[in-house]
Order: sequence, then C-alpha cells, then structure tokens
Amino acid sequence: MLVELRVCNLGVFEDASITFAAGMNALTGETGAGKTLIVDAIALLAGRSTDPLVVRPGASEALVEGRFTLPGSPGADAEAAEVVVSRVVPTTGRSRSYVDGRMVSASTLSEVVRNLVEINGQHAFAYLLSAQVQRDLFDQACAVDTGRQRELRREVAKLRSALEGLGADPVARERELDLLSYQLLEIDSACVDDPDEEATLRAEQESLADAAGTVDAARALREALVGDRGSAERIGDAIALAGSRPALSSIVARLSAVSEEIVDCAGEARLLAEDLEANPERLDAVGERLGLLATLRRKYGPTLAEVVAYRERIRSQLHELHARDGLISAHRERLEVAERDMRAEDRRVLEARRGAAPGFAALVEDHLAVVGLQRARFGVEVVSDAGRQVVTWLFAANPGQAMLPLSKVASGGELSRVLLATRLAIARASGGSGVEMSGPETLIFDEVDAGVGGKAAASVGGALAELASSRQVLVVTHLAQVAAFADRQVVVTKEIGADGDGDLTKASASLLDDESRVVELARMLSGQPDSATARTHARELLDASRGGLTT
Repeated sequence: MLVELRVCNLGVFEDASITFAAGMNALTGETGAGKTLIVDAIALLAGRSTDPLVVRPGASEALVEGRFTLPGSPGADAEAAEVVVSRVVPTTGRSRSYVDGRMVSASTLSEVVRNLVEINGQHAFAYLLSAQVQRDLFDQACAVDTGRQRELRREVAKLRSALEGLGADPVARERELDLLSYQLLEIDSACVDDPDEEATLRAEQESLADAAGTVDAARALREALVGDRGSAERIGDAIALAGSRPALSSIVARLSAVSEEIVDCAGEARLLAEDLEANPERLDAVGERLGLLATLRRKYGPTLAEVVAYRERIRSQLHELHARDGLISAHRERLEVAERDMRAEDRRVLEARRGAAPGFAALVEDHLAVVGLQRARFGVEVVSDAGRQVVTWLFAANPGQAMLPLSKVASGGELSRVLLATRLAIARASGGSGVEMSGPETLIFDEVDAGVGGKAAASVGGALAELASSRQVLVVTHLAQVAAFADRQVVVTKEIGADGDGDLTKASASLLDDESRVVELARMLSGQPDSATARTHARELLDASRGGLTT
C-alpha cells in the first residue's frame, strides 16, 4: 500500500509530500492544477520512461519518492514491513533509481513497484490488459481450479526433460548407437593394443627399405676382396714375388696375415648377403599398417595411447546406452500416463472455463451499467490452441458494434471504467467485498469518471468505495459525487508567484478535514465554494456516501 509520496521539482511541484491511507483516496482540484502529475510521478516509479522536460524550470533534476507497506503488513498506522523507492530525473543524462537507498537498475525498480501498484488511466499501462492476468483473475472469480493442471504440466515437462537427458529421442539415439558402434569396430578391427607399435614399425620399415642396397654392397665387397684380380689374389702375387728372400720375410709374414683377414671379411660379406634378402611384401605391409594407425590417430587421438583410451570410453558409453533402455522405457510409460492425465485435466479446465464464461460476462455487464456504460456489452472468449488455453475479455461500448478484445479498446475513459467494473465483478464473484484478490494492493484510477455525471457518477463512486474495501484505491476525479465516497480527500492547488526570472507556477497538495472537504465538494458541484446551497448539497453527498449508497 502507498503510504507516502514525495514529489520534488517535477512540473509545477516544487516540493510536495502527500500521505495516503487504506481505503479510497480522492485527488481533486481545478483542471490543470497538477492532479494527473501525481499519477505521473507514481508511474515514473513504476517504470515509465523519463523526459527531461518534466523537470521544474530552474532545477537540475526532479525527484520522486514513494514509501510502501508490503502486502500482508499491518498497515500505515502500525509496525509494518516497508520499502522506500525513488527515482531521479536529471535535465541531462540518464535517470537514477533507488530501493531502500540502494541504487538499482530502472528495470529492478519497475519490477518492485509494479507488484505494488496498478495504474489505470488513459495514458498509463493497465495491469488488467495482460492476457495471463485476465485468465488468472477469471479463474479466481469463477473458482476454476487449475492447481492439478499446473502440477501435471510441471510433471510432464520434467519427464520430457529427463527423457531428453537420457537420449530418449529414438532417431538421435540410433544415430548415436550407430556412430559409437562403427568407431568401436574400426578400432577393434585394427587390433591396436601396443601404444609403442608405431616406433617399432618405423624401425623395421627403415631396415626393410635398406635391405636390397645392403645385399648388393656385400656382394660387391666380396668380389672386390676374393674375386678375380681381387685383393686376396693380388696379395698372393706379392707374397710369391717375395719368395724365400730372408730380407723380406717380415713383410711376407704381415702380408700373409692380411690375406687371411681379407678372406675372413669376404666370407662374412657372403654370409650376410645370403642371410639378408629383400622383402618388398613385408615393406608394403608395414607401410599400410603405419597408414592405418595414422588414420586412427587423426580420428580418435594424437597418440595410440589416446586411441586405446577412447576405445574404452566408447565401450563404456555403449554399455550405458544399452543399460538406459530399461530406464527410458519406464520414463516413457510415466510420461504417457502423465500426458493422458494432463489432456483429461485440460479438457476439464476448458469445460469449466467455457461453462463459467457467460455468467462472469453477465456479471461484468451489470457492473458496466453501474459505472455509466449502460449499453455496453462484455464477453469472455475461451479457446484452446495447440494445448494452450487463452481467455480473452471482449468489449463493445455501443449497440451494433462487434465485441473486440479489451486490449484493443481505444477510449481511455471507457477502458478505465471497464477495468473498474471487472474489478468490482471479480470481487463480488470471488465472495463479496473484502475478498483477497490477486495483483497489486494499490489501484489507481485516473479520470475514471470521464464522461459520467448524475446518478451514474454516484454509482461510480460507490463502486470505487466497494472496491476499496479490499484494496487501497487512489482516484483522480472532477466529480463531487465520486469524491464524496472517499475515505480521504487530497486537494491539489496551484498559485502563480514571482521569482527573479518572472512568474512561476507552484502547486501544492493538502489533506482535507471534514469542513474543508465540504468546501472543496461545493466548489466541485457549483464552482462556488462559498455558496451555502452548494455546501448544503456537499454535506448531503457526504452523508449519503457514508450511509452506504447502494450500487
């Protein structure tokens, strides 16, 4: 509930503080005095976009502060949980927002205040135009129980999410099984077990690639050593030349030793050539194996060790997928049951809503007459689209006009009164005045009585007073018949003073006592606050409203 509002340097207000109470609060005053500016100030707290032009001439910034008691609190006259919100609008730069003295974003401030205040007016946002709010309030007024429906929807969503996590999509699951099975088969077919296999194969490849050259070299070496005119034969010729000459005996001995060594080397070369035969088939096989291992590494890991580790992970994943079959089957059975129950509950709720719609529409139409829209029509359309039920409020202001969604109603004055009528109908349908209703605790109606007069004006006032039995109501009005029903009346006045730069308009807001209310109501009735006749009529209005005028 809004307890206190402070407006500084906003438009014609230099510094004004207004206190409000539970029940119905009326804001009155001459046209142009600044009544709607107070509503605009509250709208700034609730998220309306700022405009530097609203800053009072000569000031650098405007300030709006609001003190609220939170829903469920004892009220303004007792200890209550409170929140203080404020918004600063500078002439240059961005606005600043605060909640309990702590700077917050504009969206945070808006969220806080929109949960506390609903503004209904020609240029303000309307809480009741939300499709979801219309549906929820309709369900509340008509006692449509949607608890089981919401519970089943949550359960279905939870089961669907769980099945997604288990890979319950059959196409995706089969795709995953096929991929993992193919990968496992590819690695298993390669018989990769030794992480060092590539190093061993490369060494063998190098040896095989050089085998033919080694054999040829060994054979040429043997031929050079022991072949025709080879080293061994020439050394033999040298030994023969030396003969038995004693002076050359030492040389002959050394040459004999060299000859024996040459023969031994030639024998080793022959044996090596015989043992080391070229094997091109094995060389090709080693090359193919190395190519296969390289392909596996590109797909499954930079090393053979990681390829082996990936194979084990695949085996584990496949085991889990197959093990999940039973769990998926159980979840699917539960989901089928939940979806079947949800469809049945959706049908029940849809039938309940459609069955309640005519009665609720008739009740609202009765209250449209109360607020001065005697020939207006109201309807409720309930449709089901792809499993989603939409409740739309329909309205036609005049006979012969087609009923359209309330959100498309063009006239702000009509819209305000429609909202008032539906609010009152909801309160009565929910169990009469004083019933707990959902939505903000403070309802503001700006110019709700536009185009209304006489008995209809008194009916509007009575309707607002009835609504105020369960909500705090703030109403900006020009009609004494409406203001007389208020529990508290605040008058907004303005005066033109002089400052250093010339004339400057200044507005103020004052709480009226009983005698002051009579004077203000007399002004509203006749334009002559000092008229004895007007004051008498004003007192009659107050007495009639306090006596509980029947609406």
